[in-house]
Amino acid sequence: MAVRWLCSLFGKPFDGGKRMDHGGPQDQQQHPTDQQQPYHPQHPAMMRLYEIQKEASTLGPQVCTFSGLQNDREYKRMERELTQLLLQVDQVDTEGKLELQGARKRAAQEVEGLLRYLEENASHPSRLAIEELSNAARQLVDERVVAPQRAGAVAEINDELVDALQELVLRLTQIKTEGRVPLRKARYRALTRLCAVQDVLESRTPQQTLSLPLSGDTHEAVNCINQVMVKVSMARSQLLALLMGLSGRDSCAHLSRILTELQVELDALDVSGNAAIRNYRKQVVEEINGLLKHLDLEGEGDDTRRYDLAQNNSIREIEAVRAHVSHLREGVLRHCLMGDLSFRPKAELQSLLTHLDQVDTAKNPCIREARRRAVVEVQAVITFLDLREALVCRQPGPEEHPSHRAVWLVLGSLSDLQAQVLGFDGKRADKSYMMLEELLTKQLLALDAVDPQGDESTKVARKQAVKFAQNILNYLDMKTDEWEY
Repeated sequence: MAVRWLCSLFGKPFDGGKRMDHGGPQDQQQHPTDQQQPYHPQHPAMMRLYEIQKEASTLGPQVCTFSGLQNDREYKRMERELTQLLLQVDQVDTEGKLELQGARKRAAQEVEGLLRYLEENASHPSRLAIEELSNAARQLVDERVVAPQRAGAVAEINDELVDALQELVLRLTQIKTEGRVPLRKARYRALTRLCAVQDVLESRTPQQTLSLPLSGDTHEAVNCINQVMVKVSMARSQLLALLMGLSGRDSCAHLSRILTELQVELDALDVSGNAAIRNYRKQVVEEINGLLKHLDLEGEGDDTRRYDLAQNNSIREIEAVRAHVSHLREGVLRHCLMGDLSFRPKAELQSLLTHLDQVDTAKNPCIREARRRAVVEVQAVITFLDLREALVCRQPGPEEHPSHRAVWLVLGSLSDLQAQVLGFDGKRADKSYMMLEELLTKQLLALDAVDPQGDESTKVARKQAVKFAQNILNYLDMKTDEWEY
């Protein structure tokens, strides 16, 4: 199996030199003294090359799924073993025979290919970007949560911290992996841990406003629950440290045992006859369960289906919706070009939004981002249709404020530009992209120059028009950012 896998990655595997064929029958007859019979696979040199090739094939799957960096222990181990294999290949005595030399060369190329692949992925700019964002998240969690709790202080958990983490998650989803399994795996691992931290922090935030723990005078079991709650708080801090790689001593298995023991301790309490204490215990048990669900991350990412989203059912649903939107968008633009506004598949577009809302993201940030982008694509067509209809139905009266009329003139220009943006299928380096960006910016400046002169309806209209123009710019930016799953 490993040999077949290596074949798919680096071409045909080493075959003991069976494919080497130098010279035809006539050449062999003309040079009887130089005639060489194909070397039998049992030849010592061939046997040694075959053994080296087998060792390389066992390292191949490890190399091609390694998602770490060059300073990782696992990287250094594989680099050392592959280098040793190269030295062993070089030491094989070919006896000056072309067939043996060719076999040795192919074996060396296979090992060198693995070494090159290992190094390229570990030092790839995208891998370094993933590590940079992971370090930023690590520092943020350490300064705001882990370090204060270790010092006995109160962790600073607020909306600012949650928003900062969400921004890092978004930036991670936008890192390009070029379809490389190690980069996909590294991005998935970083996202999984960061999302787990978000979940732990967000689930903890409401706990700070509760009037708990209960007084020990209420029931003898309350003191025990209070003690468990203190331990759970400490375990939460340990979990955050584990998720962010800030704990060198603890392990997920060790923390799992601690939390399980706390559950057993709570289950043994007699809280019958007191609903308030039962609810208190239930709350603490639920919080323990919430922490336990994040302790299976040591093996997270080993399953290719988790981070290779091309075969994910939710992604397939999203892609099917995007294909449908693309078909409807082309129809809308084609009819608008002919001046026909009768084609208004708004109900169909709304049903696609409902479909997207029902797509299961499994809390995967990449799937969430894919769904968000699909929603934006649908909404862009809907807003285009709405503005076109509003422009056609508009009947300005003689008493319309001049500033209000100026806003509508800009909206007319924005509608024409939005049609071009919807049909744009290029890159940011294209002249047409830069032209669209410049024209949209000019419309924003035109809106900024509109003086409402105290007219409230103009103020509202201008504000909405500015937001509309910014949305078009954002949509154009989204279409050209080359995002991938």
